[in-house]
Amino acid sequence: MENIEIRKMELTDLESIKNIFTSDFDNFWSFNVLKEELDNEHSNYLLAKFNKEIVGFAGIKIVLDEADIMNIVTKKTYRSNGIGTMLLNNLISLCSELGIKTINLEVSEENLPAIHLYEKFGFKIIGNRKNYYQSKNAILMKKTL
Repeated sequence: MENIEIRKMELTDLESIKNIFTSDFDNFWSFNVLKEELDNEHSNYLLAKFNKEIVGFAGIKIVLDEADIMNIVTKKTYRSNGIGTMLLNNLISLCSELGIKTINLEVSEENLPAIHLYEKFGFKIIGNRKNYYQSKNAILMKKTL
């Protein structure tokens, strides 16, 4: 997709999608949890906009020289258009700018498109967590910068 704007996510952006948060994105996090993340000084969130519409967002939480990817979410009607790829690429660039040495994440073992995306960007599988997502296992992945 052309004309996708990627920029820092602000609390006002979250407020603008409050009414469609769980229906148009995913319901794995609540509005209040994401609001707390945006208020956290150790978190950094980016959003993707297309024609002034928020179509995705992604965030990291930083601990010393490591970052954990907290989520990468694309609006349901815009999936499979490369928005997640753009957000991940921008998160990795941000981590590099911030001097982060390692990026970690967990992903459901059933989320094959996400796993393939992470592998494409050089993430390696380093382990798993049983029943991490309500009886679904998580795969742990890591990328060294």
